[in-house]
Amino acid sequence: MSSPRLATYAIDGITRYGAVTDSGIVDLSARFAKEFPTLREAIAAGALMRLVDDAVRRSPDHSLDVVTWLPPIPSPEKIICIGVNYPDRNAEYKDGSDAPKYPSMFLRTPRSFVGHETPLVRPRASAQLDYEGELALVIGKAGRHIAESAALGHIAAITLCNEGTIRDWVRHAKFNVTQGKNFDSTGSLGPWIVPYADESQIADIRLTTRVNGETRQDDRTGRLIFGFRYLINYISTFTTLVPGDVIVTGTPTGAGARFDPPRYLKPGDVIEIEAEGVGVLRNGVVDEL
Repeated sequence: MSSPRLATYAIDGITRYGAVTDSGIVDLSARFAKEFPTLREAIAAGALMRLVDDAVRRSPDHSLDVVTWLPPIPSPEKIICIGVNYPDRNAEYKDGSDAPKYPSMFLRTPRSFVGHETPLVRPRASAQLDYEGELALVIGKAGRHIAESAALGHIAAITLCNEGTIRDWVRHAKFNVTQGKNFDSTGSLGPWIVPYADESQIADIRLTTRVNGETRQDDRTGRLIFGFRYLINYISTFTTLVPGDVIVTGTPTGAGARFDPPRYLKPGDVIEIEAEGVGVLRNGVVDEL
């Protein structure tokens, strides 16, 4: 039995949300929109499994081939991304440094992400569009100064991220990577969220990235330098986490910039991010018009 999956999507330009089955999507927004206008309100109400339970009793309203997939969480307050969080990634920098004492992080805007099966956009400003496959946590319960022992209770769901990066633009300044991480439509989130059940679900997920069918990244979340409990504790020290916030937890070794010569994405490429128990996030690539 596959994990329950909840998605945000559009049909005829109208945004909806629903439960994804192998044969289609059950339109839950048609039944719950007054109570939960989007999945973000359902997350805040702790109602994800209520939606799943309702969908189990219904037949799909839409076939999968007629929907436009959107990032699952509409207008999250924060998308917080963690850098250099797998042991081999630190070694990739070849600077002789020890594992970092604290996590590197940066913020991304919602506009920098597209949904499943929507192409990433290689911008006019650079040909150095790179992929980064990552597991993302969706916060379900608000909190500040969250103890590590309580941290996992603040997770509502998990999803996937292709944290696409414009490599030369992350080096424009001395201390920040913001520019290269926020070009419009250079990353993706989705295809859906999988409600969080317990720690065993996320403790050691295999995460892989394929480009045109070739495996480029392959690691397990059990090897993270900074684990999920620590990240929630650390981030909530300086900012209040709120329902719908997304924490993108880091990418394994093997991004295109680390090859010699680099292997950046080009129009026509297909990138697939896959995680056990979640699914596959797939995107093509096009040039900015």
